[in-house]
Amino acid sequence: MAAIKCIAIDDEPLALDLIEDFCSKFPAINLVKTFEDALSAKEFLKSQKVDLIFLDINMPDISGIDFAFSLNDKPLIVFTTAYRDYAVEGFELNALDYLVKPFEFDRFAKAIERAVETKKDANYAVGKTANDFIYVSSEYKLVKIDLSEVDYLESMEDYIKIHLQGSKTIFTLLTMKALSEKLPMGRFIRIHRSYMVPIAHIKFIFSKRLVLNSGIELPIGKSYVDSVKDLTKVLSLKILDEGCL
Repeated sequence: MAAIKCIAIDDEPLALDLIEDFCSKFPAINLVKTFEDALSAKEFLKSQKVDLIFLDINMPDISGIDFAFSLNDKPLIVFTTAYRDYAVEGFELNALDYLVKPFEFDRFAKAIERAVETKKDANYAVGKTANDFIYVSSEYKLVKIDLSEVDYLESMEDYIKIHLQGSKTIFTLLTMKALSEKLPMGRFIRIHRSYMVPIAHIKFIFSKRLVLNSGIELPIGKSYVDSVKDLTKVLSLKILDEGCL
């Protein structure tokens, strides 16, 4: 695997020196440039693609959170900050890791290990493409989700409960809207305020309820009836009760 190309952005020169020193100890990491302001980094990214960004949050020109949200083609992101208050926003961005300053070398090494494993999975997953997986933060760890194993997604206010085949579940601190933006287009459909399902796992529809191949029955919300109707026309799904939608 080629070295992971990365940059570091922090308005504190000493913090950049530390990251540069730590990165130099990992052959798998190629730190190509450091920036003391996010705007210069953004200009650099217009012509250069990187795999990973070490990104401070509290910066004078633009916060690291806003900077990350502004990126169209998001690389892996490891947030570095002296404050813990931004963890929620970091997880919403599906950050690879969240390092609280001052962090030691051993903690930094764990972030590098995650970056290497994530890059390896993305490049070498046998028989899979990037659209077959997503990564979510769960219990302060980055978890790889094989989308073919997802039975359905359940919204629980600020959390999503990912129901996998075999009755396994994973909780992640995301809204349904934020998670839907990570999913490949055309693979999932929202059927209710609280539920989203993989289209390929729909078995049939009956009495305003959708039945999955696993046997799970889920309600179809009033606001989502039209989109479900459109899907039944395209896929010729079996509707056991023609008046149910």
